[in-house]
Amino acid sequence: MSTAEITLTIPTPDDWHTHFRDGEILKAVVPHTTAQFGRSIVMPNLVPPITTVDAAAAYRERIKAAVPAGHSYTPLMTCYLTDGASPDEMERGHREGVWVAAKLYPAHATTNSAHGVTSLDAIEPALSRMEKIGMPMLVHGEVTDHDVDIFDREKVFIDRVLSEVLRRHPGLRVVMEHVTTEDGVAFVRANPDRMAATITPHHLVLNRNDLLVGGIRPHHYCLPVVKREKHRLALRKAATSGEKTFFLGTDTAPHAIHLKECACGCAGLFNAPTTMQVYTQVFHEENALQHLEGFASRNGPAFYGLPVNEGTMTIEQKPSTAPERVTTNDGIDIVVFKGGEALNWTVTRSS
Repeated sequence: MSTAEITLTIPTPDDWHTHFRDGEILKAVVPHTTAQFGRSIVMPNLVPPITTVDAAAAYRERIKAAVPAGHSYTPLMTCYLTDGASPDEMERGHREGVWVAAKLYPAHATTNSAHGVTSLDAIEPALSRMEKIGMPMLVHGEVTDHDVDIFDREKVFIDRVLSEVLRRHPGLRVVMEHVTTEDGVAFVRANPDRMAATITPHHLVLNRNDLLVGGIRPHHYCLPVVKREKHRLALRKAATSGEKTFFLGTDTAPHAIHLKECACGCAGLFNAPTTMQVYTQVFHEENALQHLEGFASRNGPAFYGLPVNEGTMTIEQKPSTAPERVTTNDGIDIVVFKGGEALNWTVTRSS
């Protein structure tokens, strides 16, 4: 008999922002996502980026091949927007069910974004076609101007870019991924019929002191970077509010440990093994466990027009731990966010 103080059963959650990378890293990390989630939006920022339907379909098959037996899981693929992206190719991929959305990376904003968008004018034909066919746009919401402070880049992106996107394309639906500021939360709330936002577990529990005080913590470094405490608190209120415009997106982003712990470390946290444990703790601390099901299992499918998963997840208030590291078959170590720490929750997924 379980000695858990609290037990929740919710429909199997989905992750609406996932990085798998490729090759041996993909094989090592996919099982950690599929252990907790029935579906996930897969990011297209590989090298080279996923810009064609055929490349997306082939990548989807590599992901499926890495799913362990007994895990029911569907990868949802995205198109990497580039200057001059082909509207016809995007429509074909969407019509054939290969692409569910397109991802806008401002050029040089984050990992593998060198091929990203340099101006709205460069992608106007693509955005117009997406608006016409109902293909959502997912945005990494930061400008890259060197004269803009890194802690202000989300707000400036909203003011300069995202507001203009909504003005030019009134029928385009937009997800502001990994929102990190109270400004971003307010903007999404001001446009609830057209916008949604994903919120990561690490942005709910870290602020910039956790990154910088007592020495630089490379395994807390992500983009968008964690912000001031007031922004973290705004994110917690949004995530736990019960509002349908906010839903789960981990931005789990594996990197080899030697690429994190170096003079110019990569941005990204690998949180897939601890995701639901961390989210549940946040909702518990905010006295909002009644809203966890909506955030994790219902709001995302509603936005994308998909059914809620038929399987379930049981979450029990009893201790658990995750491994400190995941190691690939070729010996690459990846640090797990909150790995090795005592977690207050145990999660069990049933297909």
